[in-house]
Amino acid sequence: MTKRKGKPVSFDAMVKFFMHNYNIPTKRDIDRLNDRLDRLEKLIKAIPSRNQRSAAKNNGGSPASATEIVLDLIKRSKNGIGIAEIREQTGFDDKKLRNIIFRLNKMEKIMRVSRGSYKAVE
Repeated sequence: MTKRKGKPVSFDAMVKFFMHNYNIPTKRDIDRLNDRLDRLEKLIKAIPSRNQRSAAKNNGGSPASATEIVLDLIKRSKNGIGIAEIREQTGFDDKKLRNIIFRLNKMEKIMRVSRGSYKAVE
């Protein structure tokens, strides 16, 4: 035991003081964190995986991704479709549409008819 202003202080009290003062986690804190992690892992495992979700969407007949939605719209138009029309029908913002069209063009699934107008490659 040591003395603090005339009062004896136990070793346990000193350890507790330093752990609290320097934010050192106790065994109880670590056990709580482990319990929370276990609960989170169970929740994550309960969520269907990406492959299961896309399979469920494809079974419904609707396209699974934004790229597929845009490609489907472009395929349905025979003479080509403009970005403004795609934006109206999908509700996607300009940045997203530019990225999708760039990607589809790189994959050679669509071709540029004129500025801002695209049609599907047969």
